[in-house]
Amino acid sequence: MAAADRSVRRWETCGRAWIALLRHVWAAGQAGMEERGPIIEGPPILFEIASLSWEDPILREHGDGARMSRWSQDRPRRTLHSEFGERLRDLNGVHQLHWVADLLRSRPWTTSAWISLTVPGEDADTVPTLAALSFRIRDYRLIMTAMFRSQNVYRGYLSYIPLRGIQLEVADDLGLPPGPLRVFIDVPHIEVADAGGAATVLASVPEPNAA
Repeated sequence: MAAADRSVRRWETCGRAWIALLRHVWAAGQAGMEERGPIIEGPPILFEIASLSWEDPILREHGDGARMSRWSQDRPRRTLHSEFGERLRDLNGVHQLHWVADLLRSRPWTTSAWISLTVPGEDADTVPTLAALSFRIRDYRLIMTAMFRSQNVYRGYLSYIPLRGIQLEVADDLGLPPGPLRVFIDVPHIEVADAGGAATVLASVPEPNAA
């Protein structure tokens, strides 16, 4: 493993990653404030998830079943929050996923296949929590990194499986298998309003081990 990769935490499933994120914020978090109100704010974190599915046993037992059902029924491999979807497929007239695939097709080695979901100078209240996506081909697989400026990790798993759908979409376009989904969160947090729910989940699940 390259030295730069030693800081990347790895989990086999989305459910295990979710529990680890909750523990990360719960153990190292401090009191903070976000637009929606008071939060427990944890240190930045970079991690990978190998396997993502709405059938994940941890998510099915401890996640928000109603929300997962709504997400999974709407084309589970291709769906994402509508705001993100619009910015991916029509930002200033550019279909960014097609742009990325065309770039990687012509330059498979490139590190320039980045998509921004922010618009310079836009109102601060409209800046999406998902700021950018990075795509690269390594070992004949498509690696995707999702960069969040901030995320409430109590609900974060609801975005990871749809993000996997975006990775699969570009991978299919290129005729490549997907690698792991990599995620960076600059401000991982739990809203104080969700603290009781997070504590209940953590008390119910034995502490997992990172791969």
